[in-house]
Amino acid sequence: MADADRVVALRPKGDRPLKIALLAPPMVPVPPIEYGGTERIVAVLEEELTRRGHKVTTFAAGDSEVSGELVATVEQSLWATGYRGDISNYVVLSIAKVWAQHERFDVIHSHAETLGFLLARYCPTPVVTTLHGRLDVSGIPLLLNEFRDIPLIAISENQPRWWPRNHWRAVIHHGLPLAGAPFSDRPGKYLALVGRMTPDKGIVDAIQLAKRSRMALKIAAKVHDPAEHAYFEEAVRPALKSKKIEFLGSLAPPERDTMLAGAYASLMLGAWPEPFGLTAIESLATGTPVIARKAGALPEIIEHGVDGFLVDDLTEAEHALSLVPTLSRRQIRERALERFSVVRMVDEYEQVYRDLIAERFGREQEARSTVRPRLGVRVARPPRPAIEPVVQVPPAATSPLARPAEVKARPTALQGRPRDN
Repeated sequence: MADADRVVALRPKGDRPLKIALLAPPMVPVPPIEYGGTERIVAVLEEELTRRGHKVTTFAAGDSEVSGELVATVEQSLWATGYRGDISNYVVLSIAKVWAQHERFDVIHSHAETLGFLLARYCPTPVVTTLHGRLDVSGIPLLLNEFRDIPLIAISENQPRWWPRNHWRAVIHHGLPLAGAPFSDRPGKYLALVGRMTPDKGIVDAIQLAKRSRMALKIAAKVHDPAEHAYFEEAVRPALKSKKIEFLGSLAPPERDTMLAGAYASLMLGAWPEPFGLTAIESLATGTPVIARKAGALPEIIEHGVDGFLVDDLTEAEHALSLVPTLSRRQIRERALERFSVVRMVDEYEQVYRDLIAERFGREQEARSTVRPRLGVRVARPPRPAIEPVVQVPPAATSPLARPAEVKARPTALQGRPRDN
């Protein structure tokens, strides 16, 4: 592309369609069939950005189904093949594929977590990274301290609070197409829990609360890797001896939403700091209140006494159950649809994209105005200074020793020629 054409292509316009690359992890397809929070957000971003007229290319597993262009990073999503090992090399492969094509795009939106930080720092095309996970484990603090220069998106106010010096472009709460979620204006007779089979999700506490309150509990949870299988055998299988505890496995969205809509309340009693909590907004969209521990981003999603209740322990959770009938399930749903819409989320991401593109354009313009001439580039030279003619005076007849004299000295070799510097 010629320099002039490239300047025109990069010139920021508030309404011009953008060429956007979305980079997703390769574990599950986009959108996921069952479990897959990050991939669900990538899917709704891709669909809404395409609907708005942007040219979107999604780098994801080959069994993904997207509205725009798909670049397969692996032939089939890893978990669909039965793969259970470390995924980091496959994520690096995905990053390499988008880096190789970066010139095609105005902006790259990475969902590859910290593995994409080098791409974000060194790729000439602007890269913004949404961080979906917890940030205080597995060496991530060291990476955040090193990569303070790269643009980042947080998914809650709570998530980035330990790293205020990093380059946070925005806090953008997730949005989902929630309007089609089933709704019931009457509380059901069982408690619901949706998540992963891990201690982080408060599954043991949920079982204990069900026993204390003598209510049924339905658990829909992903059991995939060896640690999750081990935890299921240790914590959940013994509880299944009770007829009131039911394990449903990982449910597809329609079945999961129907289960949530029919519940008395959904439980999120894990003590770990949820970076966001998609399960919470999915439950609220069905009108079902959430009883959650005051941890992570959940206080940003649940207004105590309006959308559900925030608790510190099981005693408070048991008390919250008695107050569930005081809540309006219709109000819970209406607030969720308003606060966590796809349109709101994509509006905020689109503004970040345009800001990054405009800043890149500004940097390139500044560089063009200060760059020194390069070899092979024709540069206008200043006019040569005028050289006065040499006038020779004939020798005087009365002076035999006299010789011709110059009124003006001849110019030196450098006079009349522009200097290199």
